[in-house]
This record gives sequence, C-alpha cells and structure tokens, in this order.
Amino acid sequence: MTSTVSGPTDTDARRTEEIAPDAPDPSAGDPVAQDVLPAPKGASLALLRSLLAPARGRVWLTVLLLLLQQAAVQAGPLLVAYAIDRGVPAVRRDDYGPLVAVGTAYLACALASGLLQIAFIRVSARVGQNALLDLRGRIFRHAQTLSIDFHERYTSGRVISRATTDVEALRELLNDGLQELMGIVASLLLVSATLLWLDWGTGAAAVVSFLPLLVVLRGYQRRTLAVHRLKSTATAAVIVKFTETMNGIRPVQAFRREAVNEEHFDVLNLRHRETTAAAMINMGRYVMTSRLLCNGSLAAIVVWSSYRVASGDLELGVLAAAVLYLRRLYDPVDQIGMFLNSYQSAAASLEKIAGLLAQRPTVPEPEHPAALPARPADRPGSEVVFKGVSFAYRTGGEVLPPFDLTLAAGRTVAVVGSTGAGKSTLAKLLARFYDPTGGRVLLDGVPLTDLAAADLRRHVVMVTQEAFLFSGTVADNIAIGRPDATREDIERAAKAIGAHDFITALPDGYDTDVRKRGGRISAGQRQLVAFARALLADPAVIVLDEATSSLDIPGERAVQRAMRTVLRGRTAVVIAHRLSTVEIADRVLVMADGRVVEDGAPAELIAGTGRFASLHRAWRESLV
Repeated sequence: MTSTVSGPTDTDARRTEEIAPDAPDPSAGDPVAQDVLPAPKGASLALLRSLLAPARGRVWLTVLLLLLQQAAVQAGPLLVAYAIDRGVPAVRRDDYGPLVAVGTAYLACALASGLLQIAFIRVSARVGQNALLDLRGRIFRHAQTLSIDFHERYTSGRVISRATTDVEALRELLNDGLQELMGIVASLLLVSATLLWLDWGTGAAAVVSFLPLLVVLRGYQRRTLAVHRLKSTATAAVIVKFTETMNGIRPVQAFRREAVNEEHFDVLNLRHRETTAAAMINMGRYVMTSRLLCNGSLAAIVVWSSYRVASGDLELGVLAAAVLYLRRLYDPVDQIGMFLNSYQSAAASLEKIAGLLAQRPTVPEPEHPAALPARPADRPGSEVVFKGVSFAYRTGGEVLPPFDLTLAAGRTVAVVGSTGAGKSTLAKLLARFYDPTGGRVLLDGVPLTDLAAADLRRHVVMVTQEAFLFSGTVADNIAIGRPDATREDIERAAKAIGAHDFITALPDGYDTDVRKRGGRISAGQRQLVAFARALLADPAVIVLDEATSSLDIPGERAVQRAMRTVLRGRTAVVIAHRLSTVEIADRVLVMADGRVVEDGAPAELIAGTGRFASLHRAWRESLV
C-alpha cells in the first residue's frame, strides 16, 4: 500500500456503514427523515398502473358491472315518481296495471342490483388480491437485490413495514376504496343527469350547490395526505423498535434495558396515537362541514321546489323523486371523505413503497458479464489482485487509501491489525459486498465488476463470525452452499469438517430444526455448520472474517481444525484478532490506519522487531 489514512476507528467505520448521509443518526435524528426514500416524480401512479395492467380487462369489467348496478339502484326514484303521477290516478280509475308494473320493476331492479353487486365484488376482489400478491413479491425480491450498504442504513423493520402495513393500506384502497370511488362517481353522474332530465331548474341548483363542497373537499385532501405521511412513518418507527428489541432480546435482558426500551417505545407509540388521532379529527371536521353544507343546500332546494309545486310549475311526483335523488346526491359526500381518507393513506404508503422499489443496488450486475478463465487442474484456488484500490464510505470518510496487492492462488493470507485498521473492509471488497471508490479488484485477471453475481458467489465465499443459520434443518443450512447437493454430499462435507458427530447426536440428526438464527445449537456448532456449508460450495476463494473471535478455547480449536480442511487447495484471506488463527497462514499482512505496514511469512515477522512480533509476544504472554 502506498499512502496513509489517519483517523477512522473500527467503531467509526461500522457507524459510517450504518448511517447514510441523507439519513440522520437514529439516536438523535428525526424518524421522518430516516423513513424517506426518494422516488422519481409520478413513481407512485406508475407503480399502481403496473400492478393493475395485467388485469386491464377485469378492471373494465368491474366498471361496467358497477355502472349497471348503479343504474338499477338509481331507477327507484323514477319508478316512485311514475307511481305517484301515473299509477295513483290509474288506480282511481280501477286500473291497477301501472302500479303492478312499477312494483314488479322495482323488485327486478333490487334483484339485479344485488346480483350485479355480488359479481362486482368477486371480480374486483380478484383484481385487488392479484395486485397485492404481485406487490409483496416485488418488495421481497427487490429488497434481496439491494446492496449491503442499503440494508446497513435502512433497517429491516422499515422494509417489513413497507411489505405489511403499507401494503395493507393499499389493500383497503383496492378492496373497498375503488369500489366506493366508482360507486360515488357513477351515482353522482347518474343522479345529476336524472335530476336535470326530470327538471332542469332543480338539477342545475343541485349541481351548483356542489361548488362549495369541492372547495372543502380540496382542503381536506391536502391535509389528509400530510397526516397519513406522518402516520405511515410513525407506524414504521413502532415496527422498527419492536423488531430491534425482539431480535436483541438477549442483550436487552442481560443489560436490563427493558425500562429504557419501554420509555423509547412509549414515545414512538404516543406519536403513532397522535398521528392516528389527527387523521380522525381531520375526518370529523370534514364530515361536520360537508353535512352542514349539504343539509343547508337540500333545505333550500326543497323549499324552492315546494313553492314551484304550489305554483303549478312542478308536478308533485317530480318533487318526490327530486327529494329522493337529492338525498342520494348528498349522501355520498361522507363516502367521499372516507374514500379520500383511504386513498391518501394508500397514497402515502404507495410513495414509500415506490421509494423502496426505486432504489438501485450500489453493487450492480454487469450488463454483459464476463466469464472466468478455466483454471488448470494442477493450480488450486484463484489469483486475486487489488489494483489501485481505494475505498471511502458514503459519508466521505476514507477508510482505505490507494493500494496495490496481489494474493497468489492457493495461498492462505492472514490479515491482522488493531481495531479500525481496515481489515473487514478489505474482506468485503474481495467478496464484492462493496465496490471500490477507486481502482479494481480482479479475480484471475477479470474485474469483479464484470462478473455475474451467481458466478462470483460460486467462486468467492465469505464466512463471518456470526455464522448465520436460517430456520430449518441442519441439512438445509449446509446445502445453502449448493442447493442441488445430495444427502451423501452434505454428510461428507460435515464429516470432513468434524461436525458429523454432534449433528448425529441431535434429536433428529441432520433433520433437526435449528430454529431461529440457529439458536438450538451452540456458537461453535453453528460455525462448524457454516464451514461445512462453505466446503460443500467448493469455492476457489474463501474469506474468513474473524471466524473464531466469539468462541471459547475448545470451540476455537475445533473450528481451527475445520479451517484447515476448508482452506486446503484454495486461495484464502483470514481476518483474525486471535493470533492462534494466523498459525495456519502462509503469509501475514499487518494493517494500521488503512494501510499494510508489514508483509511476510509468519515465522519471518515473529523473528523481527515490528508490530506483528510485538503482538505475538503479547499473545504468548497472555497464554502463560
């Protein structure tokens, strides 16, 4: 390495990875700012259109069904007007035909309305559920493609909130809201047209009375969107805190953090209650104002129309029908408020989902992937070259200044150094969890950025100190390294690592469910399973990031034996705090402040007077 980096400690580096420049410190920043992901203008509507596009035919069918259903419903007042103005005079002449016809038509309309409503609900439900199924799948698939740095700054709780509460808000809109909207629009159009047809003056007065309602509606719409944006963020914050606490329940209980966590949760819970209450108050104000306007308009039109009936300018049946239609015209005003409440909630959620889906991996797939050259049978492992590589996190703090480094094929290189020296960053660049800020990392002469992700993961495998296991059987967790492996392959890998005996001693052997995060087995056993997984994957390059740092002495020795098996015949980079791990290395790199300060064989460095010799002496003394 050629230049020096001063300053960043390992703690600072980890903190830098977790906090993006546009997302404040979770302990001090505003949760609203943390929850915002920018999306292109119009992304929300584009997302909704793409969800509904596959069901375009069904969407138009729902519109047709709803129009027919509304026509059947709105025919009632017309039949009442006909019965009053034509049927009743006919009865006086002993002619019951018109009245029977009206009654029959009314029953037919009621039956048709019910059947059309059932058909509408069935078709619209299918459209809505298919759209939600598609959306949840998109969120899950996309979240897995996003790079490590995104997940380090945007917590899993927020991703979960996008796929649960925000999708649920959209479900309410698709299942109920769209039906309400189309019903309201169809009702308003049909009622207005019918009123104008019955009596132009009454119809015109009714249409004009809607102008002040539109002003009230517009103000309510603006306020509701702002309220639901805050509510969606407050809900996500509650989920994040809950998820974080439950995932960290062991340290929570070990360090008696229950009371502190409860205080923090109460603050977030209170904010959620306040935003929910604000939405309800906003809705209440709209309902009160709109009803006042509607009732006032209805009273004025009825008084005016009654005067016209008394003057002989309007028939009594037309007045009766007009009153019924006016009630139907104003009744949906409350429904409009309910729909807007549901719509703005869904719009706020859709904005956040669109923002998530708009994120792009910072470690992208190449458009035209390159193939790795075939390795000679007599050459184990692959050559790794860091060429002019430098790295800085998103906040701008440089961790690794420009350097060159070549790792020979089939050799094991140990990387040691104090906390914050840049060891783990070097490993993550090799595994391509990050891309260098400058320069290139090459595998057998091919830049990692030119390799397809699947090809890279087959050739480079990283084992961390966490040794994460998924819920499922031991065999399933080992086979993650090669999903098509047979049971014999899995057991062979476990035997080679030295894990077979403890696995067979489990209640169901290889079919034992390790439960959440592998909590059913010990840390050392989880690490052995992780090594068996890596051995089964058979990579050319393996990276071990402090794979023994959390183990006791017996566990460390068992893992070290497994390490020798895994590393044999491969290029290996071993990040180590414990110098006992270095004994298996062919070469040692000592890092300090982001640069290599010593480089040589373990015995050569131990015999010298440099940093590694001092570290080795201190380690030997600690053993005594």
